[in-house]
Amino acid sequence: MSLNVKDYIRSIADFPHEGIIFRDVTTLFADARGFRIAIDQLLAPYAGARIDKVAGLEARGFILGGAVAHQLSTGFVPIRKKGKLPGAVISQAYQLEYGEAVVEIHDDALKPGERVLIVDDLLATGGTAAAGISLCERLGAKVVGCAFVIDLPDLGGRRLLEGLGHEVHALTAFEGA
Repeated sequence: MSLNVKDYIRSIADFPHEGIIFRDVTTLFADARGFRIAIDQLLAPYAGARIDKVAGLEARGFILGGAVAHQLSTGFVPIRKKGKLPGAVISQAYQLEYGEAVVEIHDDALKPGERVLIVDDLLATGGTAAAGISLCERLGAKVVGCAFVIDLPDLGGRRLLEGLGHEVHALTAFEGA
């Protein structure tokens, strides 16, 4: 009878490249108890706080963010890869290990002054989350926190986001890349 989210996460060696240990949250999602624990723990620091919207980062952040938004009785906003959203969007580029990526949000997804919680499964370098924060702030919203299931502290994402002035909540951490 496990109560630790980490126990539900599968580690897969050499995926997607040799030397990488992939932290697979699909095993967490597939277990009803594990998934419930993760959602409850993700939203716990924000219970009672005013959260107007939950913004989920593509793609596993949609699964988690949708469930968190439901529990908080608030709306959900997807932050997607470029070209995936219909209608008018704003875009934010960010650096990857090799090259650049772009995420987008609908230009009417958030109103000025709305309080937003960013949710994703994994915090690595923090580039995607920082880009998501930038999109929310460009629409006039205030990001009140960033919640992740997994933090990879050696990759510096927490330091980046906290350095930008944002609170980071992670359920578990794995050392290394």
